[in-house]
Amino acid sequence: MLPILLSSALAATVGAHASPSSRQIVPTSYEAGHFYAVGTTTEGKTLQLLVDSGGAGGSGFYVIDPATVSRLELQTSRCVLGAETLEVITTIPFAPGKGWPKSADTPCDATALVVPGIGKVTGKDGIIGAGYMPRHIWTFDYPARQLWIESADWKPDAGMHRAALGYQRNSAGGWGTGFARLRVQVAGQPLDLLLDTGATGKPSEAGEAASQAPTVHGVGVTSYITTSVLERWHRQHPGWPVVEAGDDLFGEHHATRIIGVPTMQVAGWIIGPVWFTERADANFHGSISQLTDRQVEGAAGANIFSHFVMTIDYPHGAVWFACASGCRAAEPIRSASGFDAASGRSAP
Repeated sequence: MLPILLSSALAATVGAHASPSSRQIVPTSYEAGHFYAVGTTTEGKTLQLLVDSGGAGGSGFYVIDPATVSRLELQTSRCVLGAETLEVITTIPFAPGKGWPKSADTPCDATALVVPGIGKVTGKDGIIGAGYMPRHIWTFDYPARQLWIESADWKPDAGMHRAALGYQRNSAGGWGTGFARLRVQVAGQPLDLLLDTGATGKPSEAGEAASQAPTVHGVGVTSYITTSVLERWHRQHPGWPVVEAGDDLFGEHHATRIIGVPTMQVAGWIIGPVWFTERADANFHGSISQLTDRQVEGAAGANIFSHFVMTIDYPHGAVWFACASGCRAAEPIRSASGFDAASGRSAP
């Protein structure tokens, strides 16, 4: 999850899905749990965008940095959306098979939104986020380190487990803001989290020693939990490890705690241990929960998802998980033909 850069107009206009007619691989690089979509233009120039379901976007756009616009020599234009005027890019000339599909029916027929500073935040060129992603069905194959956009008629394989996704709806009944809520279980209790493929951690030396989290240049993935829930867990489960100053993504003077949860349940699969990184209550009870259908207490990130092949079926409001490693089924469960509430299905 990266800072929310949506305007109110953008946040309300995600629109309908437009998945391709056949399965399409998205060229990517993979760094310690993060997927970066790698596009190549007809002139051989490349851009890398963090694929971040909890990140910025809107109206079917992905988001790129002005420096990338200049480097790729892209043409920009102005797009009036409500009371706002946005800088957008109408098209990026990807070489065949070296990009990803443009969203249909976007404002001003644009492809991307230009946002200053977004490259500095991601360390790359921008974000494919909550504006663009709900237009499609996505498979994050963590074991194979591959990212796919599925066809519109995609069906889950036998043995996959389903969890419902909660989301705000627009006036047409479709996706509103594009930010999805996933319900998991920790210590037998339901926990609502933002589904956040881009949740980023930077473990301190002590945090890395405890969590054993893989990193690239010191950065990796994590899941987030609010201070109030962390404190409650610590009171109720004093044996769960807590590392003071376990993450210093915001600098050593603003380091936060991490807490290790021995097991948790996701869509009927049991995994663990899972480490959560502390975030202030206001981060989620305030800005993020204004963009989800119910209050969330943090974010589920790729340290959870990396146990699976995960398909986010935005058009049908569901996410499907196939166990790859470090997971076992809770009982009773059903396969792709159905699902039992006892197996951990999220409420809509």
